[in-house]
Amino acid sequence: MTLELRSTRFRAERQEAWLRLERLLGRAERGGARELTDDELVSIPALYRSALSSLNTARAISLDQALIDYLEALCARAYVFVYGARARLGERVGRFFAHDWPAAVRALWPETLVAALAMLLGAALSYSLVSADPEWFYSVIPAEMAQGRTPAASTQELRATLYGQEDEEGRTGLGVFAAFLFTHNAQIAIGAFALGFAFGAPSVLLLVFNGAVLGAFVQLFVSRGLGGDVGGWLLIHGVTELWAVTLAGAAGMSIGRALAYPGRRTRLEAAADAGRRAGVVIAGVVVMLAVAGLLEGVGRQVVTSTPLRYAVAAATAVFWGAYFFRPGGSRG
Repeated sequence: MTLELRSTRFRAERQEAWLRLERLLGRAERGGARELTDDELVSIPALYRSALSSLNTARAISLDQALIDYLEALCARAYVFVYGARARLGERVGRFFAHDWPAAVRALWPETLVAALAMLLGAALSYSLVSADPEWFYSVIPAEMAQGRTPAASTQELRATLYGQEDEEGRTGLGVFAAFLFTHNAQIAIGAFALGFAFGAPSVLLLVFNGAVLGAFVQLFVSRGLGGDVGGWLLIHGVTELWAVTLAGAAGMSIGRALAYPGRRTRLEAAADAGRRAGVVIAGVVVMLAVAGLLEGVGRQVVTSTPLRYAVAAATAVFWGAYFFRPGGSRG
């Protein structure tokens, strides 16, 4: 049988499927995947595999080069459609916020619970220690973070730091302290995630330490009768910031858990799967830290009413809780 006859028969037996694939790809390339019905979308991968099989056969039996070139071009177009990123940037961003990020967070709810408990444990221990002996305050909070807000400061000085009732030098100090506190929490978030590979233990310890800093700081103000005031000052941005730190720790712990308990997968496969989900969570954590920065830099300085500060804090708590764990959301 001549090469030309073999090519003719080969094409005649399979050309209908090639042409159908070509038509579907043409419609999708002109108007996007929404131009196709569900059945047509489902049929494209099967038609692509069939065309790829035809290409391999054509190469194996050395059919004419024109046919091979045609099939190569058709398979390349189908590959891009099946495996390539077809969504526009706006669609991808929208899907991230509408589905990917909250779904990834819901999937990490056990680690999120452990991370929150670790910070609460650190806060409770530190609060108790400083209550028993104020000297513990200096062991927990670095001097550069305290910025003079220590047991040696007067109640009037401490109150002034919460409402900006200071001179220019004092307001500068307040800004430095607020910026240091934000930077500290951001570093804790990054560290808790990055150290998760060590089976999650360093992540837990970092979260305990972060809670200890908060516990010591709050106890100082509570001991001066300023507990309600410092709560509003911290929580107006702290709800979002601490959410971000908790989620970063949970993401790190999820990688550590996958390494420690890979199940039937290899440790590399388990860590890769956990890493993909954790990466989505961390991308969202960056957004949360940016929001916290705005609340810290603008909201807390503008809103000086304690009840209003609590109202803003409550609103952010409800927002993040509903966003991540809204009824009907899957944990997948």
